[in-house]
Amino acid sequence: MSWIYKALIRPNFFKRDSEDAHNIVISQLSWAAQRRWALKLSEYFFKGPSLPIKLFGLNFPNPIGLAAGMDKGGEAIPMWKALGFGFSELGGVTQHKQPGNPKPRMFRVVEDEALINRMGFNNPGSDSLAKRLRNVSKDNLWPAHPVGINLGKSKITPIAKAVEDYQYSFNQLKNLADFFVINVSSPNTPNLRQLQDKGALDEILSALQSDNLDQKPILVKVAPDLDFKALDEILELVNPHRLAGLVATNTTIARPKETEGAKTKHYSETGGLSGRPLSARSTEVIRHLYRQTKGTLPIIGVGGIFSSDDAWEKITAGASLLQVYSGLVYEGPQINRSILKGLARRLTNEGLTKIKDAVGIKA
Repeated sequence: MSWIYKALIRPNFFKRDSEDAHNIVISQLSWAAQRRWALKLSEYFFKGPSLPIKLFGLNFPNPIGLAAGMDKGGEAIPMWKALGFGFSELGGVTQHKQPGNPKPRMFRVVEDEALINRMGFNNPGSDSLAKRLRNVSKDNLWPAHPVGINLGKSKITPIAKAVEDYQYSFNQLKNLADFFVINVSSPNTPNLRQLQDKGALDEILSALQSDNLDQKPILVKVAPDLDFKALDEILELVNPHRLAGLVATNTTIARPKETEGAKTKHYSETGGLSGRPLSARSTEVIRHLYRQTKGTLPIIGVGGIFSSDDAWEKITAGASLLQVYSGLVYEGPQINRSILKGLARRLTNEGLTKIKDAVGIKA
């Protein structure tokens, strides 16, 4: 199936503007998500071996999840489980509906299997997402895997009122999802990364946990551009605010040092870089967080995962769960099945029985 995607389907999509191609795919998946026969057919072709893991009170069928940004409005919720994902993260969503930054705002660097985006949290707003989630549940199409929501700050909301923005979205959605990820690390909303400062983040988390009566797991997504000292300051908030884990990492504003030809032009675009060029730094951050917490804090690893080797590297560095985005774009819907088959083989070869047995063994 993978060669069919790469030889026939991907070339057609890659002729189009990156965002236009993305919107076409989401539209098609949304159509399929409303038809049970399409869900069953997809699961038949794309479901991989079961590699269950339990974290923060949730049961994950396997450790490979959909990263935030792919389905911001929850348009294809049932399809992600059908495509073999062990969990999905919707959003980022903000209090206010917003169109995002001017187009074009998403670019491919095909030679490096990378993406650059400056989308700017384009999303329908938390009220609209809440309505969609209720409809999916009412239609009995809710997927049998954990669903998370990535929360961001609206562009029109000043930094001084960021707490209220996050709090509004959380309260609208807290009874409709299984876990939440606080996004203070996107490079595409002006001044957002200021909220990674310990004091600002402390204020946001205090407000959310005060409203979190059902104790839904709350995680924080960190930027790969933070130094280890800044990461350690975020770790100081874990116990006081009962954080369930960290997501490492968001996209990076850094660029490869040596480029040439068309790549140089692409890398000159502003925005967050994801894909293979992010892989090494993402793993480095995962390893640091795992070491600093002595493996006591669950980490969701994101950045440059295209194969089972990439997945194994991040798991053994300290990630308990993983997420893919760029890998799905470049490898196609077969990516989960391929990664899970490879992970199952690695576990057998290493004499291990469960994913959790491999977490951090090379940290």
